[in-house]
Amino acid sequence: MRKFTFSNDCKGFIKKLNYFDSFAVKESIMRVKKQAPERRNTMSYYTERHGLRAPIEKTYDITVDMYALIIDCCKKYYKNLTHLFPLKCHHDFTASDYLAFNENTFQNRIKFKIPALFRDENSSRISVPEISDTYDQYALLDFIEFMAQNIKDISEGWNNQHYQNYWNIDCLNTTKVFSEYQNEINEIFTESGLLYTLTVEKIIERVVENSPLTSEIKNSIATVKEKGTRELLAEAITLHKQPYPESTRDAVEKIWDALERLKTYYITLDKKHSVTKIVSNISHGQAEFTDLFNAEFKSLTDIGNSFRIRHHETNKIDITDTRHYDYFFNRCLSLIALAIQYLQ
Repeated sequence: MRKFTFSNDCKGFIKKLNYFDSFAVKESIMRVKKQAPERRNTMSYYTERHGLRAPIEKTYDITVDMYALIIDCCKKYYKNLTHLFPLKCHHDFTASDYLAFNENTFQNRIKFKIPALFRDENSSRISVPEISDTYDQYALLDFIEFMAQNIKDISEGWNNQHYQNYWNIDCLNTTKVFSEYQNEINEIFTESGLLYTLTVEKIIERVVENSPLTSEIKNSIATVKEKGTRELLAEAITLHKQPYPESTRDAVEKIWDALERLKTYYITLDKKHSVTKIVSNISHGQAEFTDLFNAEFKSLTDIGNSFRIRHHETNKIDITDTRHYDYFFNRCLSLIALAIQYLQ
Protein backbone atom coordinates (compact mmCIF):
# COMPACT_ATOMS: atom_id res chain seq x y z
CA MET A 1 0.00 0.00 0.00
CA ARG A 2 1.28 3.44 -0.93
CA LYS A 3 2.07 5.60 2.10
CA PHE A 4 0.51 9.09 1.90
CA THR A 5 2.77 11.98 2.90
CA PHE A 6 2.16 15.74 3.22
CA SER A 7 4.26 18.15 1.26
CA ASN A 8 6.24 20.74 3.21
CA ASP A 9 3.76 23.43 2.09
CA CYS A 10 0.82 21.42 3.45
CA LYS A 11 2.62 20.81 6.70
CA GLY A 12 3.30 24.50 7.06
CA PHE A 13 -0.33 25.37 6.31
CA ILE A 14 -1.65 22.87 8.89
CA LYS A 15 0.83 24.17 11.45
CA LYS A 16 -0.49 27.69 10.84
CA LEU A 17 -4.08 26.55 11.27
CA ASN A 18 -3.25 24.92 14.58
CA TYR A 19 -1.34 28.06 15.63
CA PHE A 20 -4.27 30.37 14.93
CA ASP A 21 -6.79 27.92 16.43
CA SER A 22 -4.87 27.92 19.70
CA PHE A 23 -4.88 31.71 19.76
CA ALA A 24 -8.59 31.79 18.95
CA VAL A 25 -9.24 29.52 21.93
CA LYS A 26 -7.06 31.70 24.15
CA GLU A 27 -8.85 34.81 22.95
CA SER A 28 -12.25 33.29 23.73
CA ILE A 29 -11.08 32.32 27.20
CA MET A 30 -9.71 35.81 27.77
CA ARG A 31 -12.99 37.43 26.79
CA VAL A 32 -15.00 35.17 29.09
CA LYS A 33 -12.62 35.84 31.96
CA LYS A 34 -13.08 39.58 31.55
CA GLN A 35 -16.81 39.20 32.13
CA ALA A 36 -16.54 36.75 35.05
CA PRO A 37 -16.63 38.37 38.52
CA GLU A 38 -13.36 38.10 40.39
CA ARG A 39 -13.44 35.90 43.46
CA ARG A 40 -12.45 37.93 46.50
CA ASN A 41 -10.71 36.87 49.66
CA THR A 42 -13.26 37.19 52.46
CA MET A 43 -11.15 35.48 55.14
CA SER A 44 -10.11 37.48 58.19
CA TYR A 45 -6.44 37.99 58.97
CA TYR A 46 -4.52 36.83 62.03
CA THR A 47 -4.78 40.09 63.98
CA GLU A 48 -8.52 40.31 63.26
CA ARG A 49 -9.18 36.73 64.37
CA HIS A 50 -7.26 37.19 67.61
CA GLY A 51 -8.52 40.66 68.52
CA LEU A 52 -5.10 42.29 68.04
CA ARG A 53 -6.24 44.85 65.49
CA ALA A 54 -7.79 48.17 66.51
CA PRO A 55 -11.38 48.46 65.25
CA ILE A 56 -11.92 50.52 62.11
CA GLU A 57 -13.19 53.99 62.87
CA LYS A 58 -16.61 54.41 61.29
CA THR A 59 -17.19 57.69 59.49
CA TYR A 60 -19.18 59.56 56.84
CA ASP A 61 -16.12 61.64 55.88
CA ILE A 62 -14.24 60.54 52.77
CA THR A 63 -10.49 61.11 53.16
CA VAL A 64 -8.07 61.61 50.27
CA ASP A 65 -6.87 57.99 50.56
CA MET A 66 -10.44 56.70 50.45
CA TYR A 67 -11.15 59.03 47.52
CA ALA A 68 -8.18 57.57 45.62
CA LEU A 69 -9.38 53.99 46.14
CA ILE A 70 -12.86 54.84 44.86
CA ILE A 71 -11.61 56.69 41.78
CA ASP A 72 -9.23 53.81 40.92
CA CYS A 73 -12.14 51.39 41.21
CA CYS A 74 -14.33 53.51 38.92
CA LYS A 75 -11.57 53.82 36.31
CA LYS A 76 -11.53 50.05 35.91
CA TYR A 77 -15.06 50.29 34.53
CA TYR A 78 -14.72 53.25 32.16
CA LYS A 79 -14.76 50.93 29.12
CA ASN A 80 -18.12 49.64 30.28
CA LEU A 81 -19.47 53.08 29.34
CA THR A 82 -18.47 52.65 25.69
CA HIS A 83 -22.12 52.34 24.66
CA LEU A 84 -22.56 55.95 25.84
CA PHE A 85 -19.17 57.24 24.71
CA PRO A 86 -18.21 55.29 21.57
CA LEU A 87 -15.14 56.17 19.52
CA LYS A 88 -15.47 54.79 16.01
CA CYS A 89 -12.06 53.89 14.62
CA HIS A 90 -10.69 52.51 11.35
CA HIS A 91 -7.61 50.35 10.81
CA ASP A 92 -6.22 51.09 7.36
CA PHE A 93 -4.03 48.03 6.91
CA THR A 94 -6.85 45.55 7.58
CA ALA A 95 -9.54 47.91 6.23
CA SER A 96 -11.58 47.24 9.37
CA ASP A 97 -13.80 49.39 11.56
CA TYR A 98 -13.68 48.92 15.31
CA LEU A 99 -14.95 50.51 18.49
CA ALA A 100 -13.04 52.10 21.38
CA PHE A 101 -13.94 54.11 24.49
CA ASN A 102 -14.03 57.87 23.88
CA GLU A 103 -12.51 59.19 27.10
CA ASN A 104 -12.39 62.82 25.92
CA THR A 105 -16.14 62.92 25.36
CA PHE A 106 -16.67 61.15 28.68
CA GLN A 107 -14.53 63.65 30.60
CA ASN A 108 -16.31 66.60 28.98
CA ARG A 109 -19.76 65.15 29.64
CA ILE A 110 -19.04 64.59 33.34
CA LYS A 111 -18.05 68.27 33.66
CA PHE A 112 -21.69 69.14 33.10
CA LYS A 113 -23.35 66.14 34.77
CA ILE A 114 -21.30 66.40 37.99
CA PRO A 115 -19.67 69.85 37.91
CA ALA A 116 -18.40 69.69 41.51
CA LEU A 117 -16.37 66.50 40.94
CA PHE A 118 -12.68 67.17 41.63
CA ARG A 119 -10.48 67.67 38.57
CA ASP A 120 -6.82 68.23 37.90
CA GLU A 121 -6.47 71.99 37.32
CA ASN A 122 -3.98 71.47 34.46
CA SER A 123 -5.53 68.61 32.47
CA SER A 124 -9.12 69.29 33.63
CA ARG A 125 -9.59 65.52 33.98
CA ILE A 126 -11.20 63.63 36.86
CA SER A 127 -8.50 63.28 39.46
CA VAL A 128 -7.70 62.57 43.12
CA PRO A 129 -7.23 65.62 45.36
CA GLU A 130 -4.15 66.27 47.45
CA ILE A 131 -4.49 66.59 51.22
CA SER A 132 -4.30 70.38 50.92
CA ASP A 133 -7.09 70.52 48.31
CA THR A 134 -10.74 71.21 49.05
CA TYR A 135 -13.19 68.81 47.43
CA ASP A 136 -16.86 67.88 47.45
CA GLN A 137 -17.16 64.30 48.70
CA TYR A 138 -20.83 64.14 47.74
CA ALA A 139 -19.92 64.79 44.10
CA LEU A 140 -17.83 61.61 44.33
CA LEU A 141 -20.90 59.72 45.56
CA ASP A 142 -22.80 61.12 42.56
CA PHE A 143 -20.02 59.78 40.32
CA ILE A 144 -20.29 56.30 41.88
CA GLU A 145 -24.03 56.35 41.14
CA PHE A 146 -23.47 57.57 37.58
CA MET A 147 -21.14 54.64 36.95
CA ALA A 148 -23.52 52.18 38.61
CA GLN A 149 -26.53 53.35 36.60
CA ASN A 150 -24.78 53.36 33.23
CA ILE A 151 -22.18 50.58 32.99
CA LYS A 152 -22.98 47.65 30.72
CA ASP A 153 -21.24 44.40 29.86
CA ILE A 154 -18.62 44.39 27.11
CA SER A 155 -16.61 41.83 25.19
CA GLU A 156 -13.16 43.07 24.23
CA GLY A 157 -9.97 41.75 22.72
CA TRP A 158 -7.49 41.84 19.85
CA ASN A 159 -8.89 41.40 16.36
CA ASN A 160 -6.21 38.75 15.87
CA GLN A 161 -4.03 37.37 18.63
CA HIS A 162 -1.08 36.84 16.29
CA TYR A 163 -0.97 40.20 14.55
CA GLN A 164 -2.79 42.28 17.19
CA ASN A 165 -3.70 45.04 14.75
CA TYR A 166 -6.29 46.72 16.96
CA TRP A 167 -8.22 46.27 20.22
CA ASN A 168 -11.98 46.14 19.73
CA ILE A 169 -14.83 46.61 22.21
CA ASP A 170 -18.22 44.99 21.60
CA CYS A 171 -21.05 46.54 23.64
CA LEU A 172 -23.55 44.09 25.08
CA ASN A 173 -27.07 44.93 26.21
CA THR A 174 -26.69 43.32 29.65
CA THR A 175 -25.58 44.64 33.05
CA LYS A 176 -24.05 41.66 34.85
CA VAL A 177 -20.93 43.77 35.40
CA PHE A 178 -22.86 45.94 37.89
CA SER A 179 -22.70 43.21 40.55
CA GLU A 180 -18.91 43.13 40.31
CA TYR A 181 -18.72 46.92 40.49
CA GLN A 182 -21.17 47.04 43.42
CA ASN A 183 -19.13 44.46 45.34
CA GLU A 184 -15.88 46.36 44.80
CA ILE A 185 -17.34 49.71 45.86
CA ASN A 186 -19.00 48.23 48.96
CA GLU A 187 -15.78 46.42 49.84
CA ILE A 188 -13.96 49.77 49.84
CA PHE A 189 -16.71 51.28 52.02
CA THR A 190 -16.49 48.40 54.51
CA GLU A 191 -12.71 48.16 54.70
CA SER A 192 -12.23 51.91 55.09
CA GLY A 193 -15.04 52.32 57.63
CA LEU A 194 -17.18 54.51 55.38
CA LEU A 195 -20.83 54.30 56.43
CA TYR A 196 -22.30 54.12 52.94
CA THR A 197 -23.57 51.31 50.74
CA LEU A 198 -24.28 51.01 47.02
CA THR A 199 -27.68 49.31 46.80
CA VAL A 200 -29.14 47.02 44.14
CA GLU A 201 -31.24 50.03 43.11
CA LYS A 202 -27.89 51.60 42.09
CA ILE A 203 -28.03 54.45 44.59
CA ILE A 204 -25.84 55.31 47.58
CA GLU A 205 -27.45 55.10 51.00
CA ARG A 206 -26.15 55.96 54.45
CA VAL A 207 -25.52 53.14 56.88
CA VAL A 208 -26.93 54.16 60.27
CA GLU A 209 -25.53 51.90 62.94
CA ASN A 210 -27.85 50.55 65.64
CA SER A 211 -30.85 51.92 63.76
CA PRO A 212 -34.31 50.67 64.73
CA LEU A 213 -35.28 50.92 61.06
CA THR A 214 -35.79 47.30 59.96
CA SER A 215 -37.56 45.68 57.04
CA GLU A 216 -40.36 44.71 59.45
CA ILE A 217 -40.91 48.38 60.34
CA LYS A 218 -40.93 49.34 56.66
CA ASN A 219 -43.54 46.66 55.98
CA SER A 220 -45.58 47.88 58.95
CA ILE A 221 -45.53 51.44 57.64
CA ALA A 222 -46.79 50.25 54.26
CA THR A 223 -49.92 48.91 55.95
CA VAL A 224 -50.92 52.23 57.59
CA LYS A 225 -54.38 53.00 56.21
CA GLU A 226 -54.19 56.78 56.51
CA LYS A 227 -52.51 57.95 53.32
CA GLY A 228 -50.99 61.17 54.65
CA THR A 229 -49.25 59.46 57.58
CA ARG A 230 -48.03 56.66 55.35
CA GLU A 231 -46.57 59.06 52.76
CA LEU A 232 -44.83 61.24 55.35
CA LEU A 233 -43.20 58.19 56.94
CA ALA A 234 -42.06 56.82 53.58
CA GLU A 235 -40.58 60.18 52.62
CA ALA A 236 -38.83 60.51 56.00
CA ILE A 237 -37.21 57.10 55.62
CA THR A 238 -36.04 57.84 52.06
CA LEU A 239 -34.45 61.11 53.19
CA HIS A 240 -32.89 59.47 56.25
CA LYS A 241 -31.01 56.98 54.06
CA GLN A 242 -29.57 59.58 51.72
CA PRO A 243 -25.90 60.51 52.26
CA TYR A 244 -26.37 64.30 52.22
CA PRO A 245 -26.45 66.28 55.51
CA GLU A 246 -29.45 68.36 54.40
CA SER A 247 -31.40 65.14 53.77
CA THR A 248 -30.65 63.95 57.31
CA ARG A 249 -32.06 67.23 58.62
CA ASP A 250 -35.12 67.09 56.37
CA ALA A 251 -35.78 63.48 57.40
CA VAL A 252 -36.18 64.55 61.05
CA GLU A 253 -38.60 67.31 60.06
CA LYS A 254 -40.66 64.83 58.00
CA ILE A 255 -40.84 62.22 60.74
CA TRP A 256 -42.00 64.88 63.22
CA ASP A 257 -44.67 65.88 60.70
CA ALA A 258 -45.67 62.21 60.56
CA LEU A 259 -45.86 62.09 64.37
CA GLU A 260 -48.14 65.14 64.48
CA ARG A 261 -50.39 63.66 61.79
CA LEU A 262 -50.46 60.30 63.60
CA LYS A 263 -51.81 62.09 66.69
CA THR A 264 -54.94 62.95 64.68
CA TYR A 265 -55.31 59.44 63.22
CA TYR A 266 -58.82 58.93 64.66
CA ILE A 267 -60.64 61.63 62.72
CA THR A 268 -63.88 61.34 64.73
CA LEU A 269 -61.95 62.52 67.82
CA ASP A 270 -60.09 65.73 68.50
CA LYS A 271 -56.29 65.60 68.68
CA LYS A 272 -56.09 65.14 72.46
CA HIS A 273 -58.59 62.29 72.56
CA SER A 274 -57.06 60.67 69.46
CA VAL A 275 -53.69 60.50 71.26
CA THR A 276 -55.43 59.12 74.34
CA LYS A 277 -56.95 56.32 72.24
CA ILE A 278 -53.58 55.53 70.61
CA VAL A 279 -51.86 55.34 74.01
CA SER A 280 -54.67 53.24 75.48
CA ASN A 281 -54.35 50.72 72.65
CA ILE A 282 -50.56 50.47 73.09
CA SER A 283 -50.66 50.13 76.87
CA HIS A 284 -53.67 47.79 77.02
CA GLY A 285 -55.03 50.07 79.73
CA GLN A 286 -52.15 49.27 82.09
CA ALA A 287 -51.53 52.44 84.13
CA GLU A 288 -47.74 52.22 84.23
CA PHE A 289 -47.47 51.90 80.44
CA THR A 290 -50.11 54.59 79.92
CA ASP A 291 -47.98 57.00 81.96
CA LEU A 292 -44.83 55.91 80.09
CA PHE A 293 -46.25 56.44 76.60
CA ASN A 294 -48.06 59.68 77.51
CA ALA A 295 -44.73 60.99 78.77
CA GLU A 296 -42.97 59.90 75.56
CA PHE A 297 -45.54 61.59 73.32
CA LYS A 298 -45.21 64.78 75.39
CA SER A 299 -41.41 64.59 75.40
CA LEU A 300 -41.26 64.27 71.60
CA THR A 301 -43.72 67.15 71.24
CA ASP A 302 -41.50 69.30 73.46
CA ILE A 303 -38.39 68.37 71.43
CA GLY A 304 -40.16 69.32 68.21
CA ASN A 305 -41.15 72.68 69.69
CA SER A 306 -37.79 73.49 71.33
CA PHE A 307 -35.28 72.46 68.64
CA ARG A 308 -35.04 73.57 65.00
CA ILE A 309 -36.95 70.63 63.65
CA ARG A 310 -40.35 71.92 62.52
CA HIS A 311 -40.02 75.54 63.64
CA HIS A 312 -37.21 77.92 62.78
CA GLU A 313 -37.64 80.96 64.98
CA THR A 314 -34.43 82.46 66.38
CA ASN A 315 -35.18 81.16 69.87
CA LYS A 316 -35.11 77.50 68.71
CA ILE A 317 -32.09 75.34 69.55
CA ASP A 318 -29.84 74.61 66.56
CA ILE A 319 -28.80 71.02 65.82
CA THR A 320 -25.24 70.96 64.48
CA ASP A 321 -24.24 67.31 64.93
CA THR A 322 -25.54 64.72 62.44
CA ARG A 323 -25.55 62.12 65.20
CA HIS A 324 -28.06 64.20 67.14
CA TYR A 325 -30.33 64.23 64.08
CA ASP A 326 -30.02 60.44 63.92
CA TYR A 327 -30.87 60.16 67.61
CA PHE A 328 -34.00 62.30 67.20
CA PHE A 329 -35.05 60.37 64.09
CA ASN A 330 -34.58 56.98 65.73
CA ARG A 331 -36.36 58.00 68.92
CA CYS A 332 -39.37 59.35 67.07
CA LEU A 333 -39.43 56.36 64.70
CA SER A 334 -39.37 53.92 67.63
CA LEU A 335 -42.57 55.36 69.10
CA ILE A 336 -44.33 55.60 65.73
CA ALA A 337 -43.30 52.04 64.79
CA LEU A 338 -44.81 50.76 68.01
CA ALA A 339 -47.99 52.86 67.75
CA ILE A 340 -48.89 51.83 64.19
CA GLN A 341 -48.99 48.18 65.26
CA TYR A 342 -52.03 49.05 67.44
CA LEU A 343 -53.97 51.27 65.05
CA GLN A 344 -57.53 50.17 64.44
